[in-house]
Amino acid sequence: MRARMADIARQAQVSEATVSRVINDRPGVSPETRQAVLTALDVLGYERPERLRKRSAGLVGLVVPELDNPIFPAFAQVIESTLAQQGYTPVLCTQSPGGVTEDEYVEMLLDRQVSGIVFVSGLHADTTMDVERYHRLIGRPLPIVLVNGHTAGIDAPFVSCDEQMAGDLAVGHLASLGHRRIGMISGPHRFSPVQRKLAGYRAAMQRELGVPAADADDLVELTLFGVEGGEVAAERLLNKGVTGIICGSDLMALGAIRAARRRGMNVPTEVSIIGFDDSPLMAFTDPPLTTLRQPVAAMAVAAVRSLVDDINGHGSPRSEYLFRPELVVRNSTAMAPARRASTASAAAASVA
Repeated sequence: MRARMADIARQAQVSEATVSRVINDRPGVSPETRQAVLTALDVLGYERPERLRKRSAGLVGLVVPELDNPIFPAFAQVIESTLAQQGYTPVLCTQSPGGVTEDEYVEMLLDRQVSGIVFVSGLHADTTMDVERYHRLIGRPLPIVLVNGHTAGIDAPFVSCDEQMAGDLAVGHLASLGHRRIGMISGPHRFSPVQRKLAGYRAAMQRELGVPAADADDLVELTLFGVEGGEVAAERLLNKGVTGIICGSDLMALGAIRAARRRGMNVPTEVSIIGFDDSPLMAFTDPPLTTLRQPVAAMAVAAVRSLVDDINGHGSPRSEYLFRPELVVRNSTAMAPARRASTASAAAASVA
């Protein structure tokens, strides 16, 4: 049992003494730590002691694309805690380049006889991928819920942030500050959330500034998600003379700020930058980042409720639940340089 105890402790990232207290149902362990040990038992294939089995209604898989982007740990934390409150044991599956694929994780979860799976920004968000993998799960039948990345034809609940509204709100904010050349940075076009953001951006550029879609597209740079992608794309947009940049993620926005500073430009007096997600710590960056906040808690709770309803046989609407993003204005956006100069001139003239 000693070797097994060590394995469980390592998996749960706790001490062997803590594992012993949980297995023997002793007090002095927080609910979160107890749940981590029980999850480690399940993941490693060990049987729970009889007295502990009744505490879990079953395993539920949670598949996320990565943990480098802080928005995904934020989703995972709320989904896992909400599942635990419902009596389910979450099994977190994190992908990484060259690592275990989503399909491989699904096979592992099926071997564990999970009660359902929540996919966050999975392959369902990629419009070039075959959705038959999800049809097969639904046909087993296995309840699934898909978060961010609506795809028509999949008979399952979808929970999404309204990305089109996010693109629209971002343009509206910058236009209200006097910006006229507003660029957009996002990930590859094959992802449905990217397509929606672009639709919102184009519509708002036409409505707010009278810029036709073809001209707006000249100020769009699609690249790899992440800080590096945002930095490279921002360089290209700054060469085109933009004074405002909308980014498809907070990490891309941090890359755009880095590109501006490398040119000696001040953010926000010379260029305004907007992110997306409002992931943890964005209020503490330099400058604090203006961003579109995803309502992570509300989305995560809705996803779990839909899944649990399906597991319990109550059914859940096969539709998309759209959640409105919130514009959070901080210090990375400001009045456009041209408007600031005009305002200063008018003020000087009135004084004279």
